[in-house]
Amino acid sequence: MTSKTRNYHITTFGCQMNKADSERMGGILEEMGFQWSDDPFSADLVLYNTCTIRDLAEQKVYSYLGKQTRRKKDNPDLILIMAGCVAQQEGEALLRRIPELDIIMGPQHANRLEDLLQQVFAGAQVVATEPVHIIEDITKPRRDSSVTAWVNVIYGCNERCTYCVVPNVRGIEQSRTPEAIRTEIRELARQGYKEITLLGQNIDAYGRDLPGSTVEGRHLNTLTDLLYYVHDIEGIERIRFATSHPRYFTERLIKACTELPKVCEHFHVPFQSGDNDILKAMSRGYTHEKYRRIVDTIRKYMPDASISADAIVGFPGETEEQFERTLTLIADIGFDMVNTAAYSPRPNTPAAVWTNQLSEEIKLDRLQQINHLVSQTAIERSQRYLDRVELVLVEDRNAKNPDQVLGRTGGNRLTFFNGDIEELRGKVVPVKSTEARAFSLTGDMVTQLDG
Repeated sequence: MTSKTRNYHITTFGCQMNKADSERMGGILEEMGFQWSDDPFSADLVLYNTCTIRDLAEQKVYSYLGKQTRRKKDNPDLILIMAGCVAQQEGEALLRRIPELDIIMGPQHANRLEDLLQQVFAGAQVVATEPVHIIEDITKPRRDSSVTAWVNVIYGCNERCTYCVVPNVRGIEQSRTPEAIRTEIRELARQGYKEITLLGQNIDAYGRDLPGSTVEGRHLNTLTDLLYYVHDIEGIERIRFATSHPRYFTERLIKACTELPKVCEHFHVPFQSGDNDILKAMSRGYTHEKYRRIVDTIRKYMPDASISADAIVGFPGETEEQFERTLTLIADIGFDMVNTAAYSPRPNTPAAVWTNQLSEEIKLDRLQQINHLVSQTAIERSQRYLDRVELVLVEDRNAKNPDQVLGRTGGNRLTFFNGDIEELRGKVVPVKSTEARAFSLTGDMVTQLDG
């Protein structure tokens, strides 16, 4: 490539872990002299950070790449990169399908992007999907926000859910040391960030692979211990964490959240199904009853906490009665939000080859039913915010209404209100809600808290 300024564009599919990886790779590219471009069809380097959890996202990336490969025929200097879980899953086979790719790289190689690009500049075509021990991350992420930031604390996954490809594409669990995490957060605070979200595929499994144990017999480093360890960092006003696994979620963790004022009253704990036989077939490692006990414990300590989850409908063999148990669980608990998906067979997973697959018509019908219930429940939960003052961390301008700013409550409700973004960005302000929708609020900033 010539010495002119080079532009890059990253398109991210999937989970928060992928978003964090994209921020990290963006930071590497900018350290190399690349500049961000909003237009993927004018950029000199185009990177697709892929997700293989759902077939739709996987097919979409192939569609996007098809357009880029046609562009590369006219511009052979264009660099095309496929990163993430699809890249890890397909590996070298992708070169037969898309020979125009310059780099195919799994999630565990995100920190190595500069090294891989140097090989491309030297004329190589690179496939980096081999397992690696993830070295401490010293890259500077290009954050999509100047107020909130992701912080990876544990990579990989040791679970073997029968529907999920994550252990195959993200590798085994590798926890970062508490000291490294604290150092990163302190640097974020120095840069002016106000909120951090601790990330992990199973965040509450943090520390299981780190050495040491307490006299009580538990791991020396747990998510609970990490929250206490980073809580006093000056400048950080809010701490969140995701995604929790019911198998490892403890009362000790919930109690810590009540004792640490910076930790937000929001828990994301996927249940996936309300039926015990389906949960067993999924190899989730808990029961409907255990999940209910977790929610009851959260509400015992934090009655107003926001609880969100994930659910899959149409899993192989799921009967109408089993699906109804999932609906009953949602109605009984009253979630603030549930991310839903119809089961999609993924390569190299046990459930994909089972013979009791359900028809697409049944899966679509159940998805529509659950989405309707989730929306109803979310609207009901939102009503508690009406005429109530909540503290909102202002993040950005409302793109649809430039007179408004947007931010989130401690319970993770997106909130819009009139204000000057230049004055309010990064500030926590009291807002009285005047309108409550399923997943967002509108309100007015107040000059002082009631009472």
